[in-house]
Amino acid sequence: MLQPQLDFQALPEGCIATVISLTSPPDACRLSLLSKVVRSAAESDAVWDKFIPPETQITILSHPNSLSSPNFKSKKDLFMTLCDNPVLINEGTMSFSLDKWSGKKCYMIASKGLRIAWGDTPRYWEWISLPDSRFEEVAELRGVGWFEIRGRIATRMLSPSTLYKAYLVYKFNGRPHGFEDHPTAVAVSARSYGFDYESPNLSEMVEGGDLKYTAFLARPEREVSEEARLPDERVDGWLEMELGEYLCEGDEDAELEMICCEINSSGKDGIIVQGIEVRPKRN
Repeated sequence: MLQPQLDFQALPEGCIATVISLTSPPDACRLSLLSKVVRSAAESDAVWDKFIPPETQITILSHPNSLSSPNFKSKKDLFMTLCDNPVLINEGTMSFSLDKWSGKKCYMIASKGLRIAWGDTPRYWEWISLPDSRFEEVAELRGVGWFEIRGRIATRMLSPSTLYKAYLVYKFNGRPHGFEDHPTAVAVSARSYGFDYESPNLSEMVEGGDLKYTAFLARPEREVSEEARLPDERVDGWLEMELGEYLCEGDEDAELEMICCEINSSGKDGIIVQGIEVRPKRN
């Protein structure tokens, strides 16, 4: 005997909204094409409020440099805006956005918020402004032998049950030197609060981390061994180099440290660093 089939579109709008809120932002957009009834539910605040991290309006939108919530017509409008327009937080040293595929939290730490070896010495690094950067200033390398960039972010700021990847976001000024033939060590690891951030020893810097990966920062088209990574070109015109990944389970109370370091070649210059981005891995 055939069982009667449930007509999804015949359900009350509130029930439809509850079901859709258990899917994903792309699914909600696709389901809105079914009918007027489903579209009304799929575009409701009840659905899109579930896709926005609960602390967003309190922690992020209340920040002086953030967007003003009255500008948004709906929760969907707020979600889409946060996907396409990162909000500056932490006095402009970090940006916050949402991943449009999952609603998970994304961050970029500005170069001003990173630990850059010799970054405060004008002889080695210069701080400049670029129109295509989301931050007020970026770091341009004038010349250095010890190339070391490290960033950290509290794991509690990340979305739980999420696999994150970290990327160095950078470009070249047209005359890079020292990055073509010398691989850079990259690592990502969670460490307890209070670790030695000033340690000059590379083995101590990456203790507990993953140093099996090396990366060539220059020329994405370059052919290298399978063990070495190459950068990818971003839609915003910058390059990004994967530093590693981290599974945020949600119960950690630690800091995620990200490292990019090359200390073997005698001289390097020409790289412009915007920051380190931490975002969910996409399947």
